[in-house]
Amino acid sequence: MATLDRSTGEGRGPQANGPEVKRLRLASVGVITILFMALSGSAPITAMTGNVPIAVGYGNGEYAPGGYIVALIVLVLFAIGYAAMSRHVTATGSFYGYISHGLGQTWGMLSGLLATVAYVVFEASLIGIFGYFAETTIHTFGGPNISWVIYGLIGIAIVAILGYLAVQISGKVLAIFLITEVAILLILGLSVLFHGGGPDGLVPGALNPIKGFSAVASDPKLGIVGSAAIGLFFAFWSWVGFETAAVYGEESKDPKKSVPRAIMMAVIAVGIIYVFVSWMTIAGNGPAQAIALSRSSNPFQLFFGITQSFVGIWAKDVYLVLIMTGSFACALAFHNTASRYIYALGREAPGAKLRNFFGATHDKHKSPHVASLLQSAITLVITLGFFWLQKPSASAPNVGYDYLYALMAILGTLLVLICQVLVSLSVIAYFHIRKEHPETANWWRTLLAPAIATVGMAYVVYILITNLSFAAGAAASSPVFAAIPWIAIIVAICALAFAIALRRWAPDRYKMMGRTVLGDAHERVDGATQ
Repeated sequence: MATLDRSTGEGRGPQANGPEVKRLRLASVGVITILFMALSGSAPITAMTGNVPIAVGYGNGEYAPGGYIVALIVLVLFAIGYAAMSRHVTATGSFYGYISHGLGQTWGMLSGLLATVAYVVFEASLIGIFGYFAETTIHTFGGPNISWVIYGLIGIAIVAILGYLAVQISGKVLAIFLITEVAILLILGLSVLFHGGGPDGLVPGALNPIKGFSAVASDPKLGIVGSAAIGLFFAFWSWVGFETAAVYGEESKDPKKSVPRAIMMAVIAVGIIYVFVSWMTIAGNGPAQAIALSRSSNPFQLFFGITQSFVGIWAKDVYLVLIMTGSFACALAFHNTASRYIYALGREAPGAKLRNFFGATHDKHKSPHVASLLQSAITLVITLGFFWLQKPSASAPNVGYDYLYALMAILGTLLVLICQVLVSLSVIAYFHIRKEHPETANWWRTLLAPAIATVGMAYVVYILITNLSFAAGAAASSPVFAAIPWIAIIVAICALAFAIALRRWAPDRYKMMGRTVLGDAHERVDGATQ
């Protein structure tokens, strides 16, 4: 068995008879750093400002906070099984490694490629909204009127530099941005709470999770039909990113403890923030006004208005800045995740040259620098592709926000949700069919909770697919939107074809898929305990 030097991060892969792999720096991040990076991926200020108006105006109306409670319950159930798996399989490609160990290498490759594509396009998505907010915010404060794509390119460059360096540097940057954006959201929420709410008081009925399944009243004059499914989907969408905590397992100081703790802390912390802030947003505006603002031409006023009236104009100005920096922080968090997925797949690629190239780590920083640069290049191509090829329309005038952000976020969310369904199934298979680690197996933690989560997550996938055009809004006219289902299908077919071909012609390589894990995580190629 190979050994790993935790002080330097040097070492080779622990798998039996397998190729040597370059490691990321071990013991470089603790539970708090992992938590900051996972929460930054969820981007609380971006998720609240962007998603709550849609949920309120077109989904479950004043009961949007109840919809967030429903999502919190399902995602906590998912996180219970997800955290249990992380105690025994410590792999940079978390979905890839977990599903490979639970459902087998073929499903592992499927999930690995789906997750990689998801996180790759998420960075481009966030660069789009970052460029939009940078353009509007700087212009609002009297700055030059510069196209969103210029700010986007600047963001890509800064993210590329930070992604190339040691992960601790990204963690510190993300911590600063996260603390400030959560602070402004809590200041807003607490101000509304201490004032006793708006015109209708605190509206405690908005927290009823049963009402979260109710649709907001339709408006035939505006051609609006309320859909509870839309409200629930945008609630679940808001959480995407918390699951990335497991990606940093190989770089954590104590993966068996820090990763499970970070996963549970992330999903619960995000949930508390989302439920509280969405509730106070309804209360501060009043249900009727909240719905009207959400359906207006400036739905962000749902937050900007009460921030100014309950806290002060200074807080609104700070909010405008933080929504810009928050979207940048989210782009950086997804860049780190995507580069680690590329690295995880690359270090198991067939052919030593490919493994040594894509599975390389920097001699000094121990970062997946080649994968990071590739991720930056892909983001650059996607961003410039939308800028050059996607034409704005009257209903969607800003390409960065209306098209790049919306379409890439929908594609990425669809793929992540599919992976989460497979992860929940793999937890059950790993502990109760394969009978691994009976000391952890439990009727609730590894069986019932992931089973309920599987049903809940599968339902969310269903409502996304059946409401895809609504989720895309005006961007549904783009040819990229029409390609989204086909992209998912093509990626899945390529992954399955590659796995089947590898099993047929390179069985030794097939056995290694998803099996490169941290040495002290007690896993080997053959599933035996080290």
